[in-house]
Amino acid sequence: MHYRQLGRSGLRISELCLGTMNFGSRTPAKEAFDILNRAVDAGINFIDTADQYGGSAGVGTTESIIGQWLAEDKTRRDKLIIATKVHEPMSDDINDQGLSARHIQMACDASLKRLGVDHIDLYQMHHIDRTTPIEEIWQAMDRLFQQGKITYVGSSNFPGWAIARANEKAISQQKLGLITEQGLYNLIERRAELEVLPACREYGLGLIPWSPLAGGLLAGKTGDNHGRRQAEGMQSALRERAEQLDKFHALCANLEQTTSCIALAWLLHQPGVAATIIGPGSVGQLESVLHVPEIQLSTATLGQIDEIFPPCGEAPEAYAW
Repeated sequence: MHYRQLGRSGLRISELCLGTMNFGSRTPAKEAFDILNRAVDAGINFIDTADQYGGSAGVGTTESIIGQWLAEDKTRRDKLIIATKVHEPMSDDINDQGLSARHIQMACDASLKRLGVDHIDLYQMHHIDRTTPIEEIWQAMDRLFQQGKITYVGSSNFPGWAIARANEKAISQQKLGLITEQGLYNLIERRAELEVLPACREYGLGLIPWSPLAGGLLAGKTGDNHGRRQAEGMQSALRERAEQLDKFHALCANLEQTTSCIALAWLLHQPGVAATIIGPGSVGQLESVLHVPEIQLSTATLGQIDEIFPPCGEAPEAYAW
């Protein structure tokens, strides 16, 4: 396993981040434990979750499964970088959501309890909150810092302007500010290149891409294992991008790699990416991508990939003069 700096912080994280969204909803606890054990054995030290994850099993379930696994061996915690998120509704209570100072404090305490830890390494704002002042958000985060409950703060699904606003406010208060942005970025969805990646590089944030396989499109999935509406959406996307995907499959075949592995490796070749999330539903799926950090793509290959999936350019440079 290879390791990188987490944004401009001094923290070093594995290039593969274990995403746990399937734990509890699609992957039962026993299999989740097997995935966690194999990931750690392979050198993955970065685990990402969120307070709302759990699906039909209920919000908080995923954090609880991770907490149960950590409780099996108390030595595990200190070797891991644990990231979770706050913002999404946790109940029908109107104040049990968003980024108010009250909700941030209560949600953090609840996550700590479910995870069974005394601090969270990376506390991420799951979405932008358009109603809460950024001053209130930083006040709440500073209080958590002072209480020793969190170490770093990150954003998720933030536009470039919100990253800039948050960090300018932190800089004015001589605070570290955001060190990561977890955003949608893959070969099919490259709009992060317009504003988000430039903002991350300017302010020293490490980008952590989610949905690196475009919901399975880049892995050759058809959606047959999901509901009818999702399967129909996947089939429609496959038809729409059939020519692109055929060319990508041919390129990957020439490289003697799966499309999943090349899509993940491509992300690790993009400036500003700190780690890419993998969300295996089984140990077998995890095993199939553990070698991704070893894949080196040549300049020529990266150029071929750009021809298949054209880049977006950068804004405002894309239209500034």
